[in-house]
Amino acid sequence: MHDFASNSIQDLQEYMSQLRKKYDEFKAKGLSYNMSRGKPCTEQLDLSMKMLDYPNSSDSCISVDGTDCRNYGGVDGLPEVKELFSQMLEVSTNEIIIGGNSSLNLMHDTIARAIIHGVYGSELTWGKLPKVKFLCPSPGYDRHFAICELFDIEMINIDMNSDGPDMEAVEKYVREDESIKGIWCIPKYSNPDGITYSDEVVDRLASMVTKAKDFRIFWDNAYVVHHLSDKHDQLKNILEACKAAGNPDRVFIFTSTSKLSFSGAGISMFAASENNINYTRKQISVQTIGPDKINQLRHVHFFKSMQDIEQHMKKHASILKPKFDIVLNVLESELSGKNIAWWNRPNGGYFISFNTMDGCAKAVVAMAAEAGITLTAAGATFPYGKDPRDRNIRLAPSYPSLDELKTAIEVFCICVQLVSLEKIINQKNIG
Repeated sequence: MHDFASNSIQDLQEYMSQLRKKYDEFKAKGLSYNMSRGKPCTEQLDLSMKMLDYPNSSDSCISVDGTDCRNYGGVDGLPEVKELFSQMLEVSTNEIIIGGNSSLNLMHDTIARAIIHGVYGSELTWGKLPKVKFLCPSPGYDRHFAICELFDIEMINIDMNSDGPDMEAVEKYVREDESIKGIWCIPKYSNPDGITYSDEVVDRLASMVTKAKDFRIFWDNAYVVHHLSDKHDQLKNILEACKAAGNPDRVFIFTSTSKLSFSGAGISMFAASENNINYTRKQISVQTIGPDKINQLRHVHFFKSMQDIEQHMKKHASILKPKFDIVLNVLESELSGKNIAWWNRPNGGYFISFNTMDGCAKAVVAMAAEAGITLTAAGATFPYGKDPRDRNIRLAPSYPSLDELKTAIEVFCICVQLVSLEKIINQKNIG
């Protein structure tokens, strides 16, 4: 059956009855599959097990600068680790700090320090201001929004276009409102839309006029090397663009190896101008005597070069791409042409962004849950958990097995159709 809206109520009800029977059969199986978060699967984590062979002697605990990594020190990271990961982020070794296992932790602490101490160039700490606001391109990352809620930062929803955030809206807000201090960005294979920002968007972010002198771009480049094929999206260097525009201190860049090595035992990176790095390093030196340098050594021994990282990520892609293909193929075969759903075909990252008809996402997620399929909560990809159109659902194919994924997405497609049919039939009855 194609375009549901063009069919008679009787035909739609008959098809709905067939789908309901299939749904009940799946429900009776007692399924329990989780597609709620972008967790690497066991096979992906196994790719990095040899990393745990390092270090294997006291001699191998010595950094290139003579630091014994078993001891205190190295507050901003080992030099060889900076050298490697500065290449991944396309910054200099003077523009990067190596942290613990979580880039989210770095983002949280960066905002906390801004509230307590301000950022480089602030006239007042953010905590002394009557209101702090952030622009939030949406759909976006729920944990970014949770940080804002924790610190009582008001969030402003910005629509996402095919090449990044709606820059007309962004430029208007930052030009007119001094309380807007930041914008969240996932610029490459964005979560969940899979969008990579265009060169024009990067340049406009770097050069736009902001009323707040201490405005910052929080550039969460989480999927910088997370390609699904040999055809990679290209992202313009934001730090260089900011320098060229005369705003070298505007951007904070974050990433980690959480989806390269071990999600619970990776390393994170913070990159920015030397002014920002020096300002942050001074504060970090009070917070800690040093990060886990042995884990940093493990990573640099395992990933000796960018070529090693690229080859390693091809192994990840060989596990992930078949999962994305299953989801996309089932969506295409079950929903294409029915005019009830739309989805992206990402070239990298961890998610497929799926849009139902307006007003259907919560009902689809709830119905899938009744059949044992756990999805990201509807609305989670928007500030305050409120999708104004109740349509976006983030699909995370990475964790389930191929067989589990095929079943889960089949159930999901049935739920989408049942909820959509109910809406269309009601509309026809009213009409």
